[in-house]
Amino acid sequence: MSFEILVVEDEDDIRNLIAGILSDEGYPVREAAGSTQALAEFNARKPSLVIMDVWLKGSALDGIELMDIFKKSDPDIPVIIISGHGTVETAVSAIRKGAYDYIVKPFQSAKLLITAKRALEAAVLKQENAELRERAAADTQLVGNSSVIGQLRQKIARIAPTNSRVLISGPSGAGKELIARLIHGSSSRSEGPFRAVNAASMVPERVEEELFGVEDSQDGSFKPGLLERAHYGTLYIDEVADMPLETQSKLLRLLVDQRFQRVGGQKDVQVDVRIITSTSRDLEKETKLGRFREDLYHRLNVMPLSAPPLTERREDIPSLVGHFINRLAASTGLPARKIGDDAMAALQAHDWPGNVRQLRNNVERLLILATGDPLHPITLECLPPEVSVVRQASGVQNRDRMIAMPLRSAREHFEREYLQTQIERFGGNISRTAAFVGMERSALHRKLKSLGISSATRAVSE
Repeated sequence: MSFEILVVEDEDDIRNLIAGILSDEGYPVREAAGSTQALAEFNARKPSLVIMDVWLKGSALDGIELMDIFKKSDPDIPVIIISGHGTVETAVSAIRKGAYDYIVKPFQSAKLLITAKRALEAAVLKQENAELRERAAADTQLVGNSSVIGQLRQKIARIAPTNSRVLISGPSGAGKELIARLIHGSSSRSEGPFRAVNAASMVPERVEEELFGVEDSQDGSFKPGLLERAHYGTLYIDEVADMPLETQSKLLRLLVDQRFQRVGGQKDVQVDVRIITSTSRDLEKETKLGRFREDLYHRLNVMPLSAPPLTERREDIPSLVGHFINRLAASTGLPARKIGDDAMAALQAHDWPGNVRQLRNNVERLLILATGDPLHPITLECLPPEVSVVRQASGVQNRDRMIAMPLRSAREHFEREYLQTQIERFGGNISRTAAFVGMERSALHRKLKSLGISSATRAVSE
């Protein structure tokens, strides 16, 4: 991760010395000789660290006053104060006001580097703690061994290091943000920040403030937006189709030249950010309807990825359920219950319109409401009604039809429904279905043909 450092010092030889020491260690450095230039550099793009002389001769503001302005924009910005022997008391006072540390002139280069390193480490630790709190309830693993998930893992491994923009499509609850986090974590930006925002949840009038930040034209102070806070990292925009058209134009400009203007600002801010977006809509259709810019769509869709619905990976459900049970048991203190075969079959057969998110919520409900001996497995009777009744929407209709059938027809009807459900449960894998129902694979094929179950309903993979 690159940490950009702003050095504010009125004496040219000292400023050049500090910048040279830091540059030799690989830090990108910007310099300012006075308060006016320092404010311009800070407002152009927030640095990772400020190293600043407490007295700035000939400047409108001294180091303490400058620090107050910097802290107004970002309370967490680390500031190291440089002081002479006669200004140590002032430097100590600056620490009480929020400076990270101070260095007394003359100083050794080792002292400067150690202090700068510690200040940056403290800032990163604070940022990481905040991000960990944000995603405490989020999963960080792509669970499952289905062919669909295996292919997705391979694509993520190829795409992550490229720094290309990625557009993730898929239904709600399928794990689009998880995919974005995995791409970030496997990229060269992994040590940088990961910022996530849902365009659909933002108030339309405040979308630009959230993304680009706000600048006060009176005193030059500003509140950084998500793009600045994601500098050297990744910004993930969920449900990008819900972004207002005017904001889409500004996002397009950012993608073209990596610069933008804050709301109320006049000068460009340049950032180095990877953009990952996602949508549950058909963006190509949205462009034809005029609701999404076609040029922006092509800019975002450099590397398309698909988050598969749970119905396309039913064989992963036992692994997902086990994963959720272990996580929930660890975080809540509830016993890690086992799921009985009948209950697991029902979970695999359910359609899950809310996908992985809905499955997780149901597992949590099961753990909370489960009664009896924790060593005993959770059975079919313990499942919520909407899950435990397979094909419940047509259940009453099927019962009425079967009452009017002779035994042979009713048996065929039941076998057809049963085998279709089992095939869906095992993701179309005929070999696994045959093993579970206790039939030879060739015999199962003959049975499916005799029951009129079409090839489209049969094996997706053998």
